[in-house]
Formats: sequence, structure tokens, C-alpha cells
Amino acid sequence: MEFPTFKDSCKSALRRFLTPAVFDKLKEVRSSNGVTLKDMIHSGVENQDSSIGVYVGDEESYSRFAALINPIIEDYHKGYSVTDNHPSDFNPEHLHAPNPDPKGVYILSTRIRVARNLKNYPLTPAIGYFERLEVERKVVEVLESLGGDLKGRYFPLSGMPDATAKQLIDDHFLFKKGDRFLEAAGVNREWPSGRGIFHNDDKTFLTWVNEEDQLRIISMQKGGDIQAVFERLARAVNAIESKLGFQHTPNFGYLSSCPTNLGTGMRASVHIKIPHASGHKDFQKICDQYHIQARGIHGEHSESAGGVYDISNKRRLGLSEVQCVQDMHTGVVKLIELEKAAPTKKK
Repeated sequence: MEFPTFKDSCKSALRRFLTPAVFDKLKEVRSSNGVTLKDMIHSGVENQDSSIGVYVGDEESYSRFAALINPIIEDYHKGYSVTDNHPSDFNPEHLHAPNPDPKGVYILSTRIRVARNLKNYPLTPAIGYFERLEVERKVVEVLESLGGDLKGRYFPLSGMPDATAKQLIDDHFLFKKGDRFLEAAGVNREWPSGRGIFHNDDKTFLTWVNEEDQLRIISMQKGGDIQAVFERLARAVNAIESKLGFQHTPNFGYLSSCPTNLGTGMRASVHIKIPHASGHKDFQKICDQYHIQARGIHGEHSESAGGVYDISNKRRLGLSEVQCVQDMHTGVVKLIELEKAAPTKKK
């Protein structure tokens, strides 16, 4: 294996932190699952417009390839040291998040998700065909045992009828084959085998199986009752973890193939209509102050439509699940205050 060639336009973390010295140190390293440096950096070498450029193949690789991964983690998760201990708190009683928009004027919907991966398996870029099927079987067994408002049904992607696929698309539940970044990382192998979607009868609890992570566990509903959405998610996550166990380390929290998703693996968001607040000269400064990020409702790099933004927590590593949601809630409260004040200021 030779040191990769990077274009002048490449600004990825991989290019910045893969020095010749680091490369020489790691080029012969191999994890017990067979993960190599070449595997981990392949996506970033193929796609030089990547922001990170590294996908981790298994838990062991976080220590075996630390010379490359640790600087990337500290660079992305500003203020966090890889020697710090990551806290965890998924207790809804510790969250104070009353509905910031009880009349439903601003917040259209609330969605909180976490990424999780099962103990004793490679992460998605390195998982084998039969291992993926085994993960699917174990996860589905637990999901279909859930009762109450979490009770629902699993829909495998393989052989999915057109009518089912259409309904899931209409509900915005169906996930697609990974993009070119995930393709190059090996995440799409044997697509769509071993992948599927579980949702409850009320369509407020959803789990993606073997997408970018083995589990994307999601709670959502219309309106701004953030507390209720978090409470439902906590019950689901805690129930699944008690039966299956998730990959977790003291320093990095819950593990993911992407170093940006470490820690809580959480994204807590609302779709909110704030046409005036978003035009405020200090909008970005306020978002930074409250540790939130704003983007269009159609995903990263998309533009806002009709003044509706997706507002989510920015931090994931070094703070608990409760703190992530508290960040989002506090920031949303501030943006609503700004939105309410804006028309008065324009007189």
C-alpha cells in the first residue's frame, strides 16, 4: 500500500491528519476482524470532497488506529479530549423541556434519533453477510416483543411489495441505499439484504436496521412536545439495550462507524418556521452560542423552504443524551423569542 495522493482541493480531516509518519505506523496494522488502514480510508481517498474521509470497521480499530482517529475526533468534537470520560444519562426525569410552542404556531414536528451498534459484531463497513442477517434477526426479535405504544411491525427491504414501499415513502420512513461515500466505505454490500424498517402502530417510533449503523432508533411526532418524544425514545432504547447490549467505551461513549457520531450518537431536532429569526444579523452567532445548528428540512446542505428550518443539537460527544436535548430545547426557545420580537422591530 502506497501513501494516497490528495488533490489540492481536498480539505478532509483524512488529508490533514494522515501524515507520512502516521501512514507508515499504521499501514501494516490489521484488527482481529481484518480491518486495515486501506479499508478505513478508502472512502476518503475515492471521494476527496469528504469532510472526514474515515469510516471505522470495528471497535478494536478505535484503539489500533488511534494515531489517525484520535486527532480527527478531537478536531471535530471541539473541546473534547480522547482521555476524557463520556457521560450518559437517558433518564427523562432529568430533562426539563416543556413544549416551547404549545399553540403550534412555529414548531411543525419534533424528531430525536440515536445511532447504536450491537456488541461483539463489526461495524457496518466491515460486517459480513451472515453477521448482518444475524444482527437483523436479533434486533427484529426484540423490536417485535415491544408492547404498549411501541408495539409495531417490521418491514424487510428485501422483497418489499410496491404498495408497502409506496406507503413507507409517503410516510418519509423508507431509507435508500447509501450515497457514494458509504458505497466506497463498504456499507452498501449485499444491498438490500438484512436491511429493514420497524415502526409502531402510531408511526411515532421507528427503527432503521442495518443502514449506516446497525440501528437508527427514532422517536417523532407532530408539534413541539420535546419531552414526550424523548421519553418514548428513552423507553425504546433502554429496552433494546437491556436485551442486546450496545458497543460502548468509557472515552468515546456509544460507537459508530463515523467518528462524528460518537458519544450519544444523538440528533435531536425540530422543524420550525422562523422566517424573521433566520434573517437576523446574529442568527448564526445565536446558533453557535446555544450549540445548535440550522439547515433546510431536506437534509444537510439543503436550503430552507418558506422560512422552515431543521434545528438540531450540535454537540454529541462529552455530554449526556439529556444534555443534547436540553441544548436543542434551550436554543429553540431562544429562536422563538427572536421570531416573536422580529415583527415589532421592523415597524
